[in-house]
Amino acid sequence: MMFRCITENRRSGLQAAGAVGGALAIMEVMPKQYKNMIVGPSLKVDMHTGAIAEGVLTFAITFAVLWILLKGPQNEIFKTWLLAIVTVAFVMSGAAYTGPSMNPANAFGWAYLDNWHNTWDQFYVYWICPFIGAILAAWVFRLFFPPRPAKKIPKFKNLEDLEPLPTSTGNGQIRYRTPSSAELLESGPNGGALSPTGNGTTDHLEKMMKRSMARHESISDKIHKYRGVLLVISIPILLITFVLYVMPGKSPSDVAVVEEVELNSRKVGSNSRGNRNYAVIFDAGSSGSRVHVYCFDHNLDLVPIGSDLELFEQIKPGLSFYAKDPQAAANSLLTLKDKAESVVPLDLRSKTPVRVGATAGLRALEGDASDRILQAVRELLKDRSTLKSEENGVKILDGSQEGSYEWVTINYLLGNLGKTYADTVGIVDLGGGSVQMAYAISESAAAKAPRVQDGEDSYVNEMYLKGSKYYLYVHSYLHYGLLAARAEILKVSEDSGNPCILEGYDGTYSYGGENFKASASLSGTSMEECRRVTLKALKINDTCTHMKCTFGGIWNGGGGDGQKNLFVASFFFDRAAEAGFIKATDPVAKVQPQNFADAAKRACETKYSNAKATYENVDENNLPYICMDLVYQYTLLVDGFGLDPFQDITLVKQVKYRNSLVEAAWPLGSAIEAVSS
Repeated sequence: MMFRCITENRRSGLQAAGAVGGALAIMEVMPKQYKNMIVGPSLKVDMHTGAIAEGVLTFAITFAVLWILLKGPQNEIFKTWLLAIVTVAFVMSGAAYTGPSMNPANAFGWAYLDNWHNTWDQFYVYWICPFIGAILAAWVFRLFFPPRPAKKIPKFKNLEDLEPLPTSTGNGQIRYRTPSSAELLESGPNGGALSPTGNGTTDHLEKMMKRSMARHESISDKIHKYRGVLLVISIPILLITFVLYVMPGKSPSDVAVVEEVELNSRKVGSNSRGNRNYAVIFDAGSSGSRVHVYCFDHNLDLVPIGSDLELFEQIKPGLSFYAKDPQAAANSLLTLKDKAESVVPLDLRSKTPVRVGATAGLRALEGDASDRILQAVRELLKDRSTLKSEENGVKILDGSQEGSYEWVTINYLLGNLGKTYADTVGIVDLGGGSVQMAYAISESAAAKAPRVQDGEDSYVNEMYLKGSKYYLYVHSYLHYGLLAARAEILKVSEDSGNPCILEGYDGTYSYGGENFKASASLSGTSMEECRRVTLKALKINDTCTHMKCTFGGIWNGGGGDGQKNLFVASFFFDRAAEAGFIKATDPVAKVQPQNFADAAKRACETKYSNAKATYENVDENNLPYICMDLVYQYTLLVDGFGLDPFQDITLVKQVKYRNSLVEAAWPLGSAIEAVSS
């Protein structure tokens, strides 16, 4: 028993060493652009849930393998096929939990590559629980299918010991049974086997037995005998050979793209406890400030922070509200900073990157107001934060960055990265100060992108994500976020009444440090007139020097499959919920642009005095503009971006990622970049 335990321990160690060698060999021969696609088992849930999942899966696959091998079909090919089906089924079942492994040595090999083989997570989830599951499976199998008791073969010392047969011959004499070969080979009185004559001479008999058993087997007989083993070995070899053969080679441009943008590298930075990496991202928007805290594993998969996959907190107003007081603007982030730091482990805070991305609200400020606010925020993080401040980590995002991050975020959460561009979704993100559109286009469409003047954002960004190269059309329309667009629409009517303001309201609208007269038209609120004013504000009729334009003479990217499935975010979702044609509690909702037109018609017919009773969930400051906002959103989608009024679009606030909901916002894309670098 002791020898057997020692042998098993030695075998486990050799298997683990072999797994490390195999993983190293795979990564060595794999082309660079495909290495990020090769990942081993990793935790996708909390440690205890993962441990339970790995134990249960190991129990199930062990029990299934025992049944197939010992009680299953006799046909080797069918038996091998069943083993393959069972293995694939359990791997797919555990993919969302632990990878899975169901084999400690296999898990150890990949963990060694990522330097988390010596962590408690690895030992607990991938060693202890699989061993327990396998042992329990063996016990349960033995309980349900006990082994047959071994038959005892009698030993004979003399011919007198042979039992007579129960039947007699015709003359009444008793016959004696001739001993079998096994009985003849049993030991005699002096340790030798008994010959048929009983004289203890066995050499001649043994030679004859060996000659009879050692018949010659041809090559075809051996192949037929061991066909199951050959099948198990040959299928993986053929599959690997096929995959390596069909993989395209790298072009010089691919190498450049890999070096330029590789957001999804297998390796991440040194900020890890075991295999955990945190990132803190501030979204300093025009309507408010928000903080997102994310935690990633070594494969850049999100893992829970407490019961959620992210920490999300927000406050109002935004930094641009403090245009004349930079220190007050910086101090407004203190409560968010403290909350973010509280969920990052103390020993990881100095390694956790913190970024502040200011968007259109600060971009619209005049003079050096935005620079002074950002400097005050930098000093605040340096003096009063334990997080790792990056060089250029506090900045105003240009529209291209914001749109790209948003596109990465939604397609990452939907699991689309790594697929063809036609399988991704496009995004329209309506913020307070700007609106961004981003979607993947074909390489031929990217080649036709218009040249831009110096200082302007390029229309197309090249990105390399999860083994796939994307040409991303992205453009940010400054001054056309929902709050900024109000100012643009009010400018059209100047100091006279505006047909988009609810009848009965007379006031002033403030945005970007400027005040605009906001009073209802003398003829009352009119959706048709509001549409006319909005079209003028959008500059729909501006000269288009390209084949296709959106508004303001901007190239539209050419359209195509990457735009056919649009996810529309931020203020689109909020106003739809306040107007009552989607539920605010739903993370996503399928609608059509026409729904905004129908809601706008109803809103424009509402008088200001009755608005609060009709729109209970609309903030008091937004009530006068409910007609304007809905008309603008419809006009932006249909006339600005050229959508069909009855085209299906998806309003999105949160995206389901595994079993949790994650905010569909650009900071996740920025966080992925931060931990990757």
